[in-house]
Amino acid sequence: MKHTIVTQDQVKVPGSTLPLYTDGKSLAAFRPIVEHFGLDYSGQLQKLKSKSWAVMENFSTTGSDGKTYSMVGINRRTLGMWLATLDENRVREELRAELIAYQSEAADALDKFFHEGAAINPRATEHQLNAAIFQARAQMELCQSAKGLIHPDHLEARARVVLARGLGEHAELDAKRRPLYTQDFLRGKNLTRAKMKSVAGVFGKRVKAAYIELHGREPEMYPLDMQNGQVREVRAYTEEDRPLMERVWLDHYGDQHLPLGG
Repeated sequence: MKHTIVTQDQVKVPGSTLPLYTDGKSLAAFRPIVEHFGLDYSGQLQKLKSKSWAVMENFSTTGSDGKTYSMVGINRRTLGMWLATLDENRVREELRAELIAYQSEAADALDKFFHEGAAINPRATEHQLNAAIFQARAQMELCQSAKGLIHPDHLEARARVVLARGLGEHAELDAKRRPLYTQDFLRGKNLTRAKMKSVAGVFGKRVKAAYIELHGREPEMYPLDMQNGQVREVRAYTEEDRPLMERVWLDHYGDQHLPLGG
């Protein structure tokens, strides 16, 4: 899909500020960023195409010579991941220290996000902090209005995470009441992507049947935020249900039934 760019802004990368083009979507031109670091564009483009998290689109822009050029653009999320995974020893020497500092801060942010529930940029502006507070307030109101619609353990866990994120603290959750999704359980079984895809649907149905047999009712549904921004209704389980999932796994997908890994 090609986009004709109508406005231009700036995007910061270690060592420079480069154009960020937008036509409703913000796209950073990939070639100038790659060349800024002294890397091979073709090699980096091929490498990026192999990444599931990468979002790339072609767009057209007018150069200083008045001609129209087609360029590959990446969104902000892709740019951040790409920068965090660059080999520091292959970039231009004068940019190395700044890239190392960027990657160290990115590692800290990811650690806090996944293990403490939130990461706050120490350079965040007052406007950004106020926006985060407003978002947290709106999410808490949604949690309040969802009572009776969502599994109470999931609702409490979500509310605690939202509250802790707004306070810049770690969310304290009862271990047994932490949300547990069948997909996350299966990821812990070291399945290949192909095996995960072939097993997930039937495994979920078997876990649901085992849950009904044990509790006499269906597991409730829970709205799960997907990486692509969509929301999908999934069965609501907690860590307390892990033994049940393990039993289903051993009964139907033990080592003798399904080779792991590979």
